[in-house]
This record gives sequence, C-alpha cells and structure tokens, in this order.
Amino acid sequence: MYYENCSGCKVDQAKELKKDVTFRNLFNIWIIVLCSALPISSLYPFLYLMPAEKYPHLFPKNSFWDKFPYFLPCFVISTFAFAVAIGCIWLPETVHNHSMSPEKSEGIENGNSEGDSDKMIQKEENVFRNWPLMSSIIIYCVFALHDVAYSEVSALWAISPQRLGGLNFTTDDVGNILAVSGIAIIIFQLGIYQSVQKLCGPIRLARISGVLSIPILQSYPLMTMLSGFKLYLAIYTASILNNVMIEIISTGLFILQNRAVEQHQRGIANGICMTAMSAFKVIGPAAGGAILTLSQKRLNASFLPGTHLVFFCLNVVEGLGVLLMFKPFLSIKKTASAQLH
Repeated sequence: MYYENCSGCKVDQAKELKKDVTFRNLFNIWIIVLCSALPISSLYPFLYLMPAEKYPHLFPKNSFWDKFPYFLPCFVISTFAFAVAIGCIWLPETVHNHSMSPEKSEGIENGNSEGDSDKMIQKEENVFRNWPLMSSIIIYCVFALHDVAYSEVSALWAISPQRLGGLNFTTDDVGNILAVSGIAIIIFQLGIYQSVQKLCGPIRLARISGVLSIPILQSYPLMTMLSGFKLYLAIYTASILNNVMIEIISTGLFILQNRAVEQHQRGIANGICMTAMSAFKVIGPAAGGAILTLSQKRLNASFLPGTHLVFFCLNVVEGLGVLLMFKPFLSIKKTASAQLH
C-alpha cells in the first residue's frame, strides 16, 4: 500500500525499485559518519585536553581554560550530544502506520483474518522472552566490556615507561595509532565487509574474528622486545587488525539483534541493548586500570609477569564471548530468506 505524501512509503518504494546503494548516497553517509565520529572519538583526547598548554595563543595562561583544563572536552561532548538530541526531534519515523478506509478494512477482515491474528501475536510478544535477542545482547555486552577495557589498557600500557613493561610512547604516538586504525575501519566497513559478510555470514565472521584476535592481543607484551621501525610496524598492524575485528564482531551482533525481532520491536530491542551495554562499559575502565596497576607490581612473577597478566585477562573475556557465540547459548532466528535456502 502506497501513500503519496508518506516519506516512509517513498523510502520503501526506492528500496524496491533499486536494491543497491548509489555512490552518492554512500558518500553522504560516509561524510556524516566521518564528521561525527573522528572529532569526538579518535582525535578527542589529543585535541581538547589541556588547551592552555597546547594552544597558548588561543587560551592564555591563568585563564579559565588553564584553571580547568578538562572543561573543554566535557563542553564539546555535551554540546555535540545536545545538538544530536535536538536533531532527533526532526528525524522521520521509519515504521509508518496509516488508518485504512472502511472498505479496505472490511476487505481485510473478510479475507485476511489470519494475518491480523498473527500481527496481534507479534505485538504482544515479550522481547525479554525472545532468547535469540537476549543471547545476542548478552554476548554484545561481554564484548563491550572487553572493548572498553582494551581501549583503556592499551593506551595506558603504550605510554607507560619501559621499566614497567610499557612502550614509553607519547600521547601523539598513541593518537596517530588510533587515527590510522580509525581510517582502516572506515575503509574495511565501506569497501570490504559487505563482500566478506555475504560469503561467511555475520555470525561466522564474528566467530573467526574473535578467535583470531586472541593471539594478536596476547602478542602485545612481546612488543616491548622490539624497537624502532619494527616496533611501530608491529603495533600499527596489531592495532589495525584488532580494531577491525572489534567492529566486525559488533556489526555482526547488531545484525543478529535486528533480525531477532520484528520491525516494530527494534526500537525496544536497541534500547535494551544500549542500556545493558552502557552498564558493562562502566565496569571496563575501572577493572582494566586496576589489573594494569596490579601487573606493574608483579614484574618479576613466575606466572604471567607484568603486562602479560593484563592481556591474559582481556583474552579470558574475549574467549568467553567467543564461546557464547556457539550453540546452545546463542540462538539464531532464521529470516524468511534464510528459510527458503
């Protein structure tokens, strides 16, 4: 059923007429994602922190910015979040429902009563009893805990002195590594992921990525034995691979979550997922920092000395997430297209 002035109907019609995404639309999406992600995510800690020290000609000494060096990043993030919240008011609704005329309603009642009862069952379905959804959310929360702990620990480990098992990098070095990793993620997600996902499927690709990331992560402490070009080559390669695999796993689990529910329940499902993920992400930095501090006190231990303990703990969480991605824990809801095959 098509309504002339319905934006959602026009979107559905465009999807039916042309299955592929045009380069123009893809470029617009890429620009939006790049502009919103890079300043806040990859470059944020290294541009906005302590502005009076980095930009004395813009933020003079003994000024407000010098007395409160961490106010600017908080203000930038709050402003960005406020603008996004206001912008959400004008976002069009993707699930569009329309009241039908009496004739169409009567025709449907006479010919499609079974379809109406199915819709009523779908509306009354409890998302908390939807195990395919709940299992994918639990796994996503486990990986969210791992990812935020890895982000916290890897940066602290890189700037730690070598006598404590770190790399003695500067914050600029860490920023460059994160920037290159971010560019690699964009290239992979836009150019490679779709093709690989069609061959393997999202869940199989996520499993492979989880297994491969374990030895890569455990190799981090061994990089302290390298120096010069070999060290930079190793850390850049490991960071790119690990961050790309993190995005592969997250994307695959998001796909599973959206396939596990009907369209009218996706908002509720995503809200539950984001709430649970936020709770797990609160634990990650504190736990990662505590384990890193403990590891620096046992540099001469016979079992898992120094930072070997940190990355071993990260791999334990990663391994748990990988195990949960298999049956019987993870239940995958088959879509109509999958059932045809």
